[in-house]
Amino acid sequence: MAKPKTAEEKNYKIVAENRRARFDYAIEEDIECGIMLEGSEVKSLRTGKAQIAESYAAVEDGELWLVNSYVPPYEQAKTFQHDERRRRKLLVNKRELAKLWSATQREGMTLVPLVLYFNHKGRAKLKIGIAKGKKLSDKRETSAKRDWQRQKARLMKDHG
Repeated sequence: MAKPKTAEEKNYKIVAENRRARFDYAIEEDIECGIMLEGSEVKSLRTGKAQIAESYAAVEDGELWLVNSYVPPYEQAKTFQHDERRRRKLLVNKRELAKLWSATQREGMTLVPLVLYFNHKGRAKLKIGIAKGKKLSDKRETSAKRDWQRQKARLMKDHG
């Protein structure tokens, strides 16, 4: 018989994941931040059709913004509809914002959204990675390593 889920497990839900980010970038560190959304955006996110693969985060005028993320329109919200690709403000504390600013301006890093999810309290959160772009040879190395892990797992399964 299945164990009943607790309230924490019920509310946690991954909405969108940028799976290509770990292939294209070397993630140095990741930070969880809140995201300011309109009501129709929250309802739309609960359906799980958002996309963050082509988006990025940027520090502008002392604020952190998520640019070019896609949240589809919510069909039941007729009058108060949101813009699908609008810039959304991200919520972090001042110390984290200063760290993000210095990483992008001084060290030449990129802020890449990794996962958009609802936490155990039911609040929308975004995990951002402080990343450095990989060269083509690094991507090949990552791909070769992943293939070897798959092959090794297959051999272990077959020959135990």
